Amino acid sequence: MNTTQKLLNGKFSLEMQVYGSGEPLLYLHGAGGLMPVEPFLEDLGKHFKVYAPHFPGYGESTGSEHIDDIADAVLFYHELMDELGIPTANLVGHSMGGMLAAEVAAFDVHRAKKLVLIAPAGFWIDEVPIPDLFAAQLTEIAGLLFHDPNSPAAQMMTAIPSDFKALETMYVERVKRLATAGKFLWPIPDRGLKKRAYRIHAPTLLLWGDDDKLIAPAYAREFTSRIKNSRLEIIKNAGHMVMYEQRDALVGAIVKFLKG
Repeated sequence: MNTTQKLLNGKFSLEMQVYGSGEPLLYLHGAGGLMPVEPFLEDLGKHFKVYAPHFPGYGESTGSEHIDDIADAVLFYHELMDELGIPTANLVGHSMGGMLAAEVAAFDVHRAKKLVLIAPAGFWIDEVPIPDLFAAQLTEIAGLLFHDPNSPAAQMMTAIPSDFKALETMYVERVKRLATAGKFLWPIPDRGLKKRAYRIHAPTLLLWGDDDKLIAPAYAREFTSRIKNSRLEIIKNAGHMVMYEQRDALVGAIVKFLKG
């Protein structure tokens, strides 16, 4: 179900996907945003009440001009949780959303009941540089994001429209998304999380595709070393977009962890 959520007297207007019922789960999406329907979130909705907002600057959500940095983003999510009546919830984030979920949990240790980070951004290792997604050509995206760039999911998500109007719309949306994501990820996705990660108290599960070519599994060690009470699960035959390549394995790991 798609809903609209207003925050701070209309300062933000959010398009939000809501699935299921039960214990609250807040999902923070990555730099690519959300698909119109997310099957893996539908699956999680069989166990939890899933809230998946489009971050301001994505979809129909507005108010991105009020978010300049990590602190603004964290306070935005705190406000959203309060407005939804879930001051504490399970937090699940992917890539950029994993970075922001970790920051939400670090800024206020009471916000995250449990934390799931799926191939999160947030650190930089000189010996293992993260490819510049902002400079990548459209034809390179599938290879960076997917274990199998020729799979139906990869082709569907990275297809370049042949219709001029559709192509123009895609470029406009891409520019809008990257302009927002650039506040946290460009020129490198390091905004000081390493100085704050020690504050994360929530039990934390890190999930990583074994063939992630965007944020290599080597970064998992950085997270597990800096977040106490954290553990790692590697998902085989998956790239950065693990939720589309190994959906059952991902959902199963999340449910087992959050219910355990």
